[in-house]
Parts: sequence; C-alpha cells; structure tokens
Amino acid sequence: MKLITAIIKPFKLDDLREALGGEDVRGITVTEVKGFGRQKGHTELYRGAEYVVDFLPKVKVEVAVEAERVERIIESIVKASQTGKIGDGKIFVTNLEQVIRIRTGETGREAL
Repeated sequence: MKLITAIIKPFKLDDLREALGGEDVRGITVTEVKGFGRQKGHTELYRGAEYVVDFLPKVKVEVAVEAERVERIIESIVKASQTGKIGDGKIFVTNLEQVIRIRTGETGREAL
C-alpha cells in the first residue's frame, strides 16, 4: 500500500476530486496549507504599501491506495492539476506499513 500526497493549487481541487472519483478512489484527505518552492512567493500592493507574500496558499491532498494502482492515480493527479505554469505543485509517494479502520478493526487492503 502507498500514500500519495499531492500539493496543488487550490483552484484545481475540484478537477482533482472529479479525476480521482473516476479512478474509484474511496476517500481522500484535504488540508489547506501554505508554502513555497521555486516560486518563492510574490509581491502584492495593499493600500499603497508593497509587501511580500512568502508563503503561498496550496492544498495538500492525501490518498491511500494499493501499490498496483499508484501509477494510474499519479497520472490522474497530474492531468487534473497541471496548468503548465510555475507553482503547479509536487507529488510524493510513501510506503504505508499498516492501515487500520478504527470502526471495524479491519487491516490492510480491507481498511482502505
């Protein structure tokens, strides 16, 4: 089992949710986050004063899937989230040693 974590632009979340629904993903976790990469923030003007926004708003989406489905899910995430501009985000894939559904006590694939 794998945990796929995608950091994307907030306005792409609905597109991503639709794409993952088409891949029969049973559940996702979404967190509003802030950060920066190569973008390194930007400058804004507010009431005549210029200020730097170091941390940009992003959305972190986490999906737990079976290992054999990882590549297909990644392709869907990229297709749904890509704008072709800097700041599109990143995808991280990590191993899941164990998954337990609290309500039933199911473990492994059954818990997904």
